[in-house]
Amino acid sequence: MRQFTDKRFERRVASLVNSGQRGVLRGGRKGVEKEALRVTPQGRIAQTDHPPALGAALTNPLITTDFSEALIELVTPPFGQSWELLQYLCDLHQFVYKHLGDEMLWATSMPCAVGSDEEIPIARYGPSNVGRLKTTYRNGLSLRYGRMMQAIAGVHFNYSFPASLWEALASIESARAADTAFISDEYFAALRNYRRFGWLILYLFGTSPAVSRAFLAGRDHDLRPLDADTLYLPHATSLRMSDIGYRNKNQATVSVSVNNLQAYTRDLNHAIRTPFPAYEKLGVKVGGEFRQLSANVLQVGNEYYSFIRPKRVTQPGERPTLALERRGVEYLEMRALDVSVFDPVGVNQDTLRFAEAFLALCLLRDSPPIERDEQQALDRNHVTVARRGREPGLCLRCDGRDRPLREWARELLDDMDAVCELLDQDDPSAPYRRSLARQRERIEDPAVTPSARLLAEMSDAGETFFQFALRMSRVHKDYFLDLYPPNESRLAEFAIAAEESHAQQRRIEAADRDDFDTYLARYLAG
Repeated sequence: MRQFTDKRFERRVASLVNSGQRGVLRGGRKGVEKEALRVTPQGRIAQTDHPPALGAALTNPLITTDFSEALIELVTPPFGQSWELLQYLCDLHQFVYKHLGDEMLWATSMPCAVGSDEEIPIARYGPSNVGRLKTTYRNGLSLRYGRMMQAIAGVHFNYSFPASLWEALASIESARAADTAFISDEYFAALRNYRRFGWLILYLFGTSPAVSRAFLAGRDHDLRPLDADTLYLPHATSLRMSDIGYRNKNQATVSVSVNNLQAYTRDLNHAIRTPFPAYEKLGVKVGGEFRQLSANVLQVGNEYYSFIRPKRVTQPGERPTLALERRGVEYLEMRALDVSVFDPVGVNQDTLRFAEAFLALCLLRDSPPIERDEQQALDRNHVTVARRGREPGLCLRCDGRDRPLREWARELLDDMDAVCELLDQDDPSAPYRRSLARQRERIEDPAVTPSARLLAEMSDAGETFFQFALRMSRVHKDYFLDLYPPNESRLAEFAIAAEESHAQQRRIEAADRDDFDTYLARYLAG
């Protein structure tokens, strides 16, 4: 075994290897939420309603909408194997395409041709109180940040570690039990290290180095013109996760600790309950209509844009922060993956396997508390890699000093060797180590990263970003429509789920007894 730089990591890995438990890291539950804009054949954002055949966006757990009525979100259940997850996601895409008519799903994270905010329709969820809450929340996002930022799409990787791992770690750490408190503490250790090392995900998988000019119309920026319709940064990896995308300056005042569950919910609740003068000027209820849920820094916890979140499945009417406080962390939601234009479903097995191994690395490595000064440096690292990740000789801040990105990345991938060996246990094909080897190639040669590949393919084809994305969207549509044979039994399951979701929405609407003012006040106070 090689010499590790992190003694705690070395001790934990050695203990897991010697525990006698075969596959102690294997069996973690994996799920994906994949967003995509519905667009017309000409590449304009669709103005049509969410297709009824896809179910009710309010209640269908598999096919819903995000910010916009045109921003479809496909949600897989959790699976033990990446290939099962991707097959399910492929089937979901095929079902969606059966009901899109001449529309398509946009193939990239950065939006299609959008002339103005008004062309981006806010999602509609019906007249029930919960439906009105969801739409009002999105209207508030529109007023606070503009709709263009909300039209960006991404892939969220949801992951929970296997129960056997918690038992093993509790034994290694001489904890009394692998109870809810222990598990939450371990998840927050992983969250802290993701803040330290998550820039690596942007470098390896970022696929948004360019945007159409319309995306930044009327906004100050320092992007360079690439052609008549494209703006870019020459070494960017993920403009989606930069300060022109989700890392919006409007939330610069929001600081949320991940040192423990109590600090995390404390900071989120403080932001949810603290008035913000600029939002007070917008008004909450104007002319009898709600413009936003509140005039506070955050309307709800999910408004806080972070690269990764601790999650717990909520009960009806329960706020996410309250669910965490009551029952602890259930899984992690990694939000930093761009939609891969080179994969019809937006992600591939290598990416998912690396993400799983990377989260295990974050869990097992030493993870001291993060102080405010360190957090600011870590935030800058993420933005730096999003904007300049492929720049030759780029350095990041590590323990108060500059450190070359490539050197730091090599160290992290070297440590991941041991993690991938545990994940590959009893599998002679070694899929995790093969994925790791492919990522090493991207560290050594930035030209093979997805962001560099996207710019190269645009150049080779003589296309603008819009033309390239439109062509790839058509390619993906043809792929799903031509896919044969379809999984008829699963497509039938999706149709039944869609039909049931409409019935469930009708039941929700019929059961409402309170007016929306009362419902909202109770929700926010809960």
